[in-house]
Amino acid sequence: MPSIVNIAAYKFAELKNLPELRDELRNLSKVERLRGTILLSPEGINLFVAGSRNGINTLLMRLREIPAIADIAVKVSYSEDLPFNRMLVKIKSEIIAFGVAGIDPRQYTSRRISAHELKSWLDEGRPVTLLDTRNNFEVQTGTFRNAVAIDIEDFRDFPAAVRRLPDEMKTRPIITFCTGGIRCEKATPYLEREGFQNVYQLDGGILKYFEECGGAHYHGQCFVFDKRVALDQDLLETDLQNCFACRAVLTADDLESPKYVEGQSCPHCYLTQAESQARLIEARQAAIRQAANPLPGSVPYDNVRPISVPLRFDGFELLDFLDAMQTHLSREAWVQSCTEGRLICRGETVQPGRLMRAGDRLLHTQPAEREPDVATEIEILYEDDAIVVINKPAPLPMHPCGRFNRNSLAHLLNQTYHPLKLRPAHRLDADTSGVVVFCKSREMARLVQPQFEAGHVNKTYLARVHGKPNESDFEADWAINAEPGPGGIRLPDVNGVAARTQFRVLKHLDDGTTLLEIRPLTGRTNQIRAHLWKLGLPIVGDPIYLRDGQLGTGQTLSKTDPRLCLHAMSIEFVHPFTNQRTRYAAAPPEWQPAGPVSSCVSASAVST
Repeated sequence: MPSIVNIAAYKFAELKNLPELRDELRNLSKVERLRGTILLSPEGINLFVAGSRNGINTLLMRLREIPAIADIAVKVSYSEDLPFNRMLVKIKSEIIAFGVAGIDPRQYTSRRISAHELKSWLDEGRPVTLLDTRNNFEVQTGTFRNAVAIDIEDFRDFPAAVRRLPDEMKTRPIITFCTGGIRCEKATPYLEREGFQNVYQLDGGILKYFEECGGAHYHGQCFVFDKRVALDQDLLETDLQNCFACRAVLTADDLESPKYVEGQSCPHCYLTQAESQARLIEARQAAIRQAANPLPGSVPYDNVRPISVPLRFDGFELLDFLDAMQTHLSREAWVQSCTEGRLICRGETVQPGRLMRAGDRLLHTQPAEREPDVATEIEILYEDDAIVVINKPAPLPMHPCGRFNRNSLAHLLNQTYHPLKLRPAHRLDADTSGVVVFCKSREMARLVQPQFEAGHVNKTYLARVHGKPNESDFEADWAINAEPGPGGIRLPDVNGVAARTQFRVLKHLDDGTTLLEIRPLTGRTNQIRAHLWKLGLPIVGDPIYLRDGQLGTGQTLSKTDPRLCLHAMSIEFVHPFTNQRTRYAAAPPEWQPAGPVSSCVSASAVST
């Protein structure tokens, strides 16, 4: 006989001191090298455990010392190997999840019919309905001949399935059955409550029937929730296998299919890469819509914002430091924050004359703020285990900044992907739309972000500008301020950092504007906008770099303002998994005029 003893048992009874019992059973199982699951609940115990004969006997002796479950009935089978990988002892609200109030087998359960009595009824051909209360994938493995399956994927769906049963069944004799009997303890009283008048439950379930009556009137095997997959009428492991993903029972042909990937898929649930990607993206998009409706910053709340002091500002007085940091608040507003005790450093309120030290961290509380509305039409272009590629709408800040905190792309994505925290590989201005790349882990960020820093990423933008360039292809090669000037604006400056941008005319428009394809060869902040302004070709809708060499404010546009006509069309870099250059592209923006333009504008969403 095989050396491993497998037991299945349950008992509805009032159990107390569950944390202590859980700890004791965990220790006992560890000493006896038992594997499986024990569920403890105020309503009783449910267990599937395997191990040596001595180990199982030790467990049963301890359980039968508990008065409430001293008479627990046990079903036994044998196997050559342990069918469980580990031992779990858990406390649950129910030992079999049903979720229906008022159904309590400790107080009442329906009439039982023994295995021998059921076989006798079936031998005689009595008019009786056998109702299989198990899930569809279990029924697929085997069931009683002519049994009625209720078409459920989870036992919690049983009440809804009962409501679909025909009314004429309510007066017929019904015998419910499941694997070991525990589900029927709740299913049968529920049927009675719903008006079924002549209901029984098979005592001990299919496993007890096999033990006492063999396979008479039963077709197939009995599915079990462990590595054995199914047991035959002699309670021995069969050669059936089931899919890890969908639990479908697999034939020999299924196992030979290229769609069968052990632990991942089978012919019943296999999806192509494109289908899997589409399903994932559809689910993500739904989660983003939920996170953005209503906008998380639309309800007033106290917003606590950190401000760190860099080394270059060591020794600055507070107000001078805040001015140098180009915050969106005036000196008067900062004085008011100090007066009201809303600026804290090292646990103390801060006064205007305080000297800042490198490494200081200010906490500024902005009370009962309602953040400005932002665009939320966030589109996921691509996702895998390494990266997420987004088509960002505008206006939408990427990070908490200025007047925005919760109404930012980072916050919405963190809500959607929690507990995962996406890491941006680069950034786009709040008023710029288009392709932006996020990494799913620190390791992936280490592989992707340096490509941007080293200029190894090919980026293509689309812009609509005032004026008409003299040439169809031209270039700007002006350095840009390393630090923002007044109002946070960066300008071309011979003493700045090198910046180079290439431009190509796509179309001259009737209103005097021009559609441009743009390729930034460096990645300076506001590089494209500053270069076009210097060229006398400011971008349509730009609130900072205005026409005729004028400058505006650096405040993010509102949803009602005309759009900034700058769109990140595509991006190409080396994917961290495939180590191949891969290109991702967004659809053209709504402000692109109708009519034929360059092929870059109509690029596909993802191409490799």
